[in-house]
Formats: sequence, C-alpha cells, structure tokens
Amino acid sequence: MPDREHTSKQFEQQLRALKDKLLLMSHHAEKMIADAIRALVERRPSLAEEVIKSDDEMDQLELDVDNQCYEILALEQPVARDLRFIATALKIVRDIERIGDIAVNIAERATELIQEPEMKRLIDLPIMAEAAQRILKESLDAFVNSDAELAEKVIRDDSFVDDCYEQIFRELLTYMMEDTKYISRALKVIFIAKHLERVGDHSANIAEMVIFLVRGQDIRHGTRLDRR
Repeated sequence: MPDREHTSKQFEQQLRALKDKLLLMSHHAEKMIADAIRALVERRPSLAEEVIKSDDEMDQLELDVDNQCYEILALEQPVARDLRFIATALKIVRDIERIGDIAVNIAERATELIQEPEMKRLIDLPIMAEAAQRILKESLDAFVNSDAELAEKVIRDDSFVDDCYEQIFRELLTYMMEDTKYISRALKVIFIAKHLERVGDHSANIAEMVIFLVRGQDIRHGTRLDRR
C-alpha cells in the first residue's frame, strides 16, 4: 500500500510538472508574438532579432514536453482521463511550437518592413495581434483548468481574428490597386496578418483538444462548434 501511494503522488507530480512546462512554453509563445508585433510597430530591428533567436528555446521546450509525455506513458501506463491528458499534451505542444515559428516569420517580415518607408500607420494589425494573443492565453488557461466552457469561447472568438484578417486584406488590396509602389510593403503586411490568423487557428485547435480532454468528445471534424 505505501508503494502504491508513493507511485500515485509521484504520478501527480509528473503531471503537474508537465502542466508547468506547457504553461512556460505558452508564455514564451505569447511573448514572441507580442515582441514581433512591437518590433514592427515601434520599428525596432533589434527586438525582431531577439524573437528570431528565442526560437531555439521554444524548440527545446517542445522536445522536453515530448520526452516527459513519453516517459509518463512508458512508466506509469495512464488510463482514462490521465491518458487523454497525455494525448492532449502531445497535440497541444505542437500547436504551441508552431505559434513560435509564426512569431519568427512575423519578426522576419518586420525586419524587412522596418528598412522601408512606412506605408500607413498600423492600427488594425496590433488590434488583431492582441486578440490572437488573448485567445491563445485563454486556450491554455482552459487546458490547465480543464475548462470546457472557456474552450468553447476560444473557438467562437477565433472568428473575430478571421474577420480582422479579412478587413486588413481588403484595405491593403485597395492600397495596392491605387498605387503599385505599395505592392511589396502591402503584401508583407498581409503575410503578417495571415500569420496572426494562423495563431487564432492554433488556439482553436488547442481549445478543441481541451473539450476532448474534459468531455471525451472529439469535435475536430464534422462536429465543430458553431462559431457564430
């Protein structure tokens, strides 16, 4: 009996450590996105370079989470909800790592745009970035707290990020049609907006996995929540 109790406590500690590592990774991803956008808005190439360099830390965190999950699977052989938790963590970590890659892509485009004259004051893009960061944070909060209702909210709120992208795309398309000298710069801003739209998609993916974790319900294909 004492051995079983020890194993149980050790297992709980392992799960808690895994949660903490995922939270650290998500915080890092949020900061990378925020810094990449701030580098663009404030025209700070050194900050963009910091974002690019920090991707190595994100990659290492992904490997650490993967290794922790595989170790728990091998040594503890979890079942039921605990098994769903590990399966969810293995999927979520990939979405978070991709968000880090997206931040790097934004920083690289920002570095290019900083070298050119400003086309227009960036207003909608920071709003879109803030919304994308918010639902990213909420998706991880939903995971840590096993909050399916918050996960549903994230999925619905992703539509706002999509709407922001459509608005930015239409506005910049008008700029390009009015004057061809804006084409190169406008396309780079559109690429950044598309990257932010993908952050929303990855956050929605995380939220879907939270619903799977809490309810055992897979809503990824055909049974997706109504986002209206």
